[in-house]
Amino acid sequence: MAEMIEKLTAYMEYPFVRNALIVGVLIALCSSLFGVTLVLKRFSFIGDGLSHVAFGAMAIAGVLGLTNQMPLVLVITVISAVLLLRTGQNTRIRGDAAVAMISVGALAVGYLLMNIFSKSSNLSGDVCSTLFGSTKILTLSTVELWISCVLSTVTVALFIFFYNRIFAVTFDENFAKATGTKAGAYNTVIAVIIAVIIVLAMNLVGSLLISALVIFPALSAMRIFKSFRAVTVCAAVFSVTCAVLGILISILAGTPVGSTIVTVDIIGFGLFSLAGLLSGGRSR
Repeated sequence: MAEMIEKLTAYMEYPFVRNALIVGVLIALCSSLFGVTLVLKRFSFIGDGLSHVAFGAMAIAGVLGLTNQMPLVLVITVISAVLLLRTGQNTRIRGDAAVAMISVGALAVGYLLMNIFSKSSNLSGDVCSTLFGSTKILTLSTVELWISCVLSTVTVALFIFFYNRIFAVTFDENFAKATGTKAGAYNTVIAVIIAVIIVLAMNLVGSLLISALVIFPALSAMRIFKSFRAVTVCAAVFSVTCAVLGILISILAGTPVGSTIVTVDIIGFGLFSLAGLLSGGRSR
């Protein structure tokens, strides 16, 4: 145990480890806050769909030879989030079908572009790194660090500022409209923020594992708590704790960061489910 603590202390002296922890905590916090809303609105898989869009956008940025891919990926993902929201409200194309259509299409086009235009000698490694995160979080540039910090801070601030309206739109959209709340506008804001979170989270867990950051904290908190505020606070603490543990374990054990964080999330969900069964899930 002493050796492990000494090893962690030594690693913490490196700036890239501290940067990874900072960004990881911020991304986990943002994901958990809006994850509760997505789960309650039964739109959890929007995260999965947008993650595939982000993968396709990253492929386009790679073909264009952009050094900093985040701005282009962010723009494309945000536009797709708005289109996905609008398409999902179309009576001819239901929400789940719209998510499947956009996500599969973006994933296929992205992989095709990477095969046709890639100049890398290790295409399979690049694809695997993009899909599952690899160690990207440990190699963040200064620009990516600042972008992640600023966007995460803005996201948390928006959630706090619009908390009451997000609560209203989440539980009863029709009633919210009747009271004068512009539900459509707030749904668009939520979709755009989720798109921002998706782009940020790609550096942490990769495009295929992003949904775990959105779903597991919310579902875990719901095993014990029932009120929206309690679930949100618990989900945030759960997500941040799992992210920190996952990053530290991956550094010590040399395992992929994203997969390790998701595995910790799964273990945490199991523990919360057990606690919910033992307590009867009556906490408020």
